[in-house]
Amino acid sequence: MSTLLKSAKSIVPLLDRVLVQRVKAEAKTASGLYLPEKNVEKLNQATVLAVGPGFTDSNGNKVTPSVKPGDQVLIPQFGGSTIKLGKEDEVVLFRDSEILAKIVE
Repeated sequence: MSTLLKSAKSIVPLLDRVLVQRVKAEAKTASGLYLPEKNVEKLNQATVLAVGPGFTDSNGNKVTPSVKPGDQVLIPQFGGSTIKLGKEDEVVLFRDSEILAKIVE
């Protein structure tokens, strides 16, 4: 049985998990043609929505995630746990160590 969540705000990541939403690719070409949804490529860029508090390692040191809500990050093409929101939106839950880079502007 699958529960459909209404909002990303109802998801609170635990430990070193990071909740992100992929940046949507343009469905329109430079010349103005609209592309079918199945032909639009998923981008590796995402916005961080929520971050877990971190965890304690085997030495007793507190390890906190390296990103914060609002950061732009690069994520792997595959992986993470996808969560459906509503009928069309989805967010992805990654470990902090799986995030490839933070985008600084």
